[in-house]
Amino acid sequence: MPAVLVTEPESSEMDRVGRGFISLYTLAYISTCLLFLAPVLVSLALKVNSLVGIDRAPDSLALVTGIGALVSLFGNPFFGKMSDRTSSHLGMRRPWMVIGLVGGSLGILVVAVAPNILVVLVGWCIAQLFFNALLAALVAVLPDQVPAAQRGLVSGVLGVCLPIASVTGTFVVQLFTGNQLAMFLAPCAIGGFFILLFALSLKDRRLAKADKPDWSLREFLSTFYVDPRKSPDFAWAFVSRFLFVMAYAFLTTYQAYYLLKKIGTAEDDVPHQIFLGTVAQSVVLVVASLVAGRLSDWAARRKIFVLGASIIYGLAMFAIAIASNFNGFLVGMAIGGLGFGIYMAVDLALVADVLPDKRNVAKDLGVFNIAGALPFAVAPAIAPTILVLGRGNYGVLYAVAGVCAIIGAVAILPVRGVR
Repeated sequence: MPAVLVTEPESSEMDRVGRGFISLYTLAYISTCLLFLAPVLVSLALKVNSLVGIDRAPDSLALVTGIGALVSLFGNPFFGKMSDRTSSHLGMRRPWMVIGLVGGSLGILVVAVAPNILVVLVGWCIAQLFFNALLAALVAVLPDQVPAAQRGLVSGVLGVCLPIASVTGTFVVQLFTGNQLAMFLAPCAIGGFFILLFALSLKDRRLAKADKPDWSLREFLSTFYVDPRKSPDFAWAFVSRFLFVMAYAFLTTYQAYYLLKKIGTAEDDVPHQIFLGTVAQSVVLVVASLVAGRLSDWAARRKIFVLGASIIYGLAMFAIAIASNFNGFLVGMAIGGLGFGIYMAVDLALVADVLPDKRNVAKDLGVFNIAGALPFAVAPAIAPTILVLGRGNYGVLYAVAGVCAIIGAVAILPVRGVR
């Protein structure tokens, strides 16, 4: 479909979007989350385990996911900049959606057929790079297409995409237990269909070549930094988010090995048990998110909700750490869903209230997004050391995750700009 020339995405004359657009956009966003989450939650860990065995798997998985997360730190802002500068007749966002989907899926294919860890690493880095190109373009559609009066509604709908994608991904993967190629590629096929459907139907913003921004390396590098001395509230919110996501990164990256070694689950049962745990977490998460968001607006308070959410999530990690059977794991996941749901509903609103410069909202949010991506590099890097010190006990690893979440709760207390 031809692109539409829109030189000013913030125009007051921007048309309201209808249910059809919101539905397709939501499906595309869920599908993009699915591409990221399906391998992280289940299939990548099982692939690594099949190549090196359970004793070496944590170190090998740490290498793969850690370097992949570093690639994503570069890929998202880089391709976001490239998308902003794209003057293609197909539009600014559509080309990068297609390129990202195709390139990332090829990376997943490389992972699926990899004969050793080095090839897994190469494939995963390719997937992370290109899927972040897709994500950067897809997120930019919100300010491009949705008027300010509807952005709260659409953002709220997108907020439940992560748990839906988590459940969908683990459900799809467990359907193909025993067939690694299908476990990796089925989510790509399903997600790719809805992403392409949205890309084809999108009346994409188009940039005139004369309006193409000048390239500046200095300006590009500035997207990675906000001076904490000038913006202490923002810095403390960054630290709090980083520690909270660190706890989440420990959980998602190592839950397959936790089930195998601590709970004693048979390898063929791991995908199904992760699916059940994800369902338990996601059901509570969605309800908690919807309720907490409304309560936060009604009370005109943010900090107490972020504080409470981080503490609850820390307690959930402690519950998983001491669990001795699968039922205990499910209880911990459900408690985690409560904490995660409250956190997701309120944290972004808190951050929006403490942004350093209202004229550079996108830049500052880009910096803040590092707090959500960097833990997926740091957690795998330090997890093997924690496991060595804990003599291979995954309960110790999740206890450390709980401590991270609790410290994240404390880190929100110095914020003064919001109640």
